[in-house]
Amino acid sequence: MTNPTAAALTEDERIRLEAAVFRRLVAHLGNRTDVQNIDLMNLAGFCRNCLSNWYLDAAQEAGLPVSKDQSRETVYGMPYEDWKAKYQSEATAEQKAAFETSKPQH
Repeated sequence: MTNPTAAALTEDERIRLEAAVFRRLVAHLGNRTDVQNIDLMNLAGFCRNCLSNWYLDAAQEAGLPVSKDQSRETVYGMPYEDWKAKYQSEATAEQKAAFETSKPQH
């Protein structure tokens, strides 16, 4: 579906807006450390890891030297292992059951 307003934007303007949206999403997720990745997967079908993988995919497609650790740090705002130790909790039985039911495909 084409947005008529978006069609009036130049390619550079569209890219700048998309980059701003990405930064805002990453900042929002950074502020919502209470929301676990499994919750995101169960409700939206993607999580912080997915977002960092998409970032890495885009870097690789563009031929840019970005590592998996760097892509995760971009999304998590810190090394992934630090984020897990600080914010990640064990998934509950209900979360695990919901994940098994939905098995998000992406």
